[in-house]
Amino acid sequence: MASQDWFDKDFYKVLGVDKGVSAADLKKTYRKLARQYHPDSNPGDAKAEAKFKEISEAYAVLSDPEQREEYDQIRAMGSGARFSAGGANGGGFEDVFSRFGQQRGGSTGPMPGGFDDFFSMFDQQGSSFGSGRFGQPSGGYRGFGGPQRGADVTARTTLDFVTAAKGETITLQGEDGVPFKVKIPAGVADGQKIRLRGRGRPSPDGGESGDIVVTVAVRPHPVFSRDGLNLRLTVPVTFTEAALGATIEVPTLGGETVRLRVAPGTPSGRVLRVKGRGIHSSKGTGDLLAEVQVAVPDHLDDEAREALERFHALEPKENPRADLLAKARQ
Repeated sequence: MASQDWFDKDFYKVLGVDKGVSAADLKKTYRKLARQYHPDSNPGDAKAEAKFKEISEAYAVLSDPEQREEYDQIRAMGSGARFSAGGANGGGFEDVFSRFGQQRGGSTGPMPGGFDDFFSMFDQQGSSFGSGRFGQPSGGYRGFGGPQRGADVTARTTLDFVTAAKGETITLQGEDGVPFKVKIPAGVADGQKIRLRGRGRPSPDGGESGDIVVTVAVRPHPVFSRDGLNLRLTVPVTFTEAALGATIEVPTLGGETVRLRVAPGTPSGRVLRVKGRGIHSSKGTGDLLAEVQVAVPDHLDDEAREALERFHALEPKENPRADLLAKARQ
């Protein structure tokens, strides 16, 4: 980063923190802002992308104790002498640095060593800039703005419903053709992104590698569907089971069955809950939600038809749609 940037940019203000902020609070603040402005969270938003780069640049400097100290010193030196065009008082770029050319004996001439000697002053005072100079990488390839982070790599994978629900370690192939393992957490949802830190492209100047961002697609299940951490399924029951009540068996995602009590007079659409038989994840455990659906036979033999006709003659003459019709007229 150029010296002008260190004078002009207030990294504390960019991150919204005080100058005395602790490393832990600095990291916490940065993570919150990074999540808010990350390009993955703001696709196509150029302003958010620019803000993300700005806060990343600020954090790269302030999170490194040496660079933070150097930055604070540079800013302190510039607090009373900003870069400006030369005027009547001779306050131009050269004048700013010529002030540091004053020798301990009080001489005011320019420093014979130029910029190199300017930086050596700080080396002697115990707050070294390392071997870096303006426009050059410093030791460990750390320039004034910090090393450049490697690029992220995006990938996609499709999982079956059970794998996504229960979690598993799978193998993917990287850009270089080398396979690598990915731990899929239990309860991953369709469209969810999994970030693999440091598995992306390497930094061009010795910094951190980028990440691999894997977008997960989940195949639908023929029986179950997701509702947060809950699992839903539709359970057919016969008319007599719904009318008279019954104990039925329903499947769970693991292949086992559980027994449910259908109360007499249970209508279609009623949901029966089985606690703790949903998705088990780090966020909690869901339930199994079984929605009852009365199955109407599409074929009746003569004896069954006669029995239903006798029932029809005996059943209550109440119109089950009366309340619906009354509400519609309001």
